[in-house]
Amino acid sequence: MQQEYIYWMALAHVERMRTLRKNEIVVHCYERSLSLSDFFQGEPAWWMEEFGLAAEEAEWVEIAKNELSNYSFLAEDLLEQGYELIPIISPDYPKTLKLNLKKTYAPPLLYVKGNSQLLQAACVAIVGSRSASDLALQFADNVAQKAVEEGKAVVSGYAKGVDKQALDSALKYGGSSIVVLPQGIATFASGIKALYRELVSGRVVTVSAFHPKAPWSAGLAMARNPIIYGMADEIFVAESDSKGGTWSGVVDGLRKKRRIYVRESLPAEKNANHLLIEKGAFPVSLQGEILVREKGISSNTDETVSEEEGLEQKIRLLLKGTKLTSKEILERLSLEWPSRKMTDYLKNMPDIEPQGRSPKKFTLKGTGAEPTLFG
Repeated sequence: MQQEYIYWMALAHVERMRTLRKNEIVVHCYERSLSLSDFFQGEPAWWMEEFGLAAEEAEWVEIAKNELSNYSFLAEDLLEQGYELIPIISPDYPKTLKLNLKKTYAPPLLYVKGNSQLLQAACVAIVGSRSASDLALQFADNVAQKAVEEGKAVVSGYAKGVDKQALDSALKYGGSSIVVLPQGIATFASGIKALYRELVSGRVVTVSAFHPKAPWSAGLAMARNPIIYGMADEIFVAESDSKGGTWSGVVDGLRKKRRIYVRESLPAEKNANHLLIEKGAFPVSLQGEILVREKGISSNTDETVSEEEGLEQKIRLLLKGTKLTSKEILERLSLEWPSRKMTDYLKNMPDIEPQGRSPKKFTLKGTGAEPTLFG
């Protein structure tokens, strides 16, 4: 497998080629029982005919092919230092990331250090400003504590402010964390040293989708944010400005119909949390509990919805891409209903389907992952 990693690295870091195009190459190889080494042993004319690459794309791949010897040394060095390389076809690749980002945005290759089993855990992302207020930090602490109590890992980006608070709180309460890096994993030496005890104990895993030797940059920090959101089943926003990484990440997530919870800020606070709620995010309290509105909820349109329609919309968003029991749904919505009442309510929603036996879970129809490789 070590030899095959070389080709995965070459494909993952083809400059200028979109992630979707790279994953289409992977899918094409997968469906025809070809390896990436088979692909790279080909020539531009074959890539263009068999894989539908444009002439310019074939030139980019040819440049990457010329770097194979360098990737050979780099892969050997990474493996010797205890790093893992996880291609998108591997069963160890995080299923939630593949489900949320699909082949359009899911990184073809991940570099990992730490307990890679955490990549399959139920996850909560806690995001927000670097210069966060005390209330935002308290919110991050509260949500992290709740996540730990529910047996979920906390995803963070290891930035100052909310990210660091989320990580520290998850560990403080005895939980675990996935740290998504805005740089190459080989350039995170100081962070690896700081997290050494947690990495060794299996409570933390660090992940990067970028070239191992890539230094930190603002561009990579922005590119890293969708991966944080993609890793998570739920996204909690402590604080956001009207621009920047948190804002763009939440807006993109709402556009993709992700389930996002935003702390309802106080009138005196100067942030853009209320604007994100107006765009369709769920308002939550300082403790991370959903605030139920008597007159419905905000939506991505200007239309108001009835209380019943609002509840059904919330349930659909909760169940999109995941499975929950009636009790779990009631807890997320802060509804004081008997579980049986919620079960009956769900059975009367035509786009909700039950799965499993006891305890029975429910999911939204038609929100499964893509077939074959992305299934």
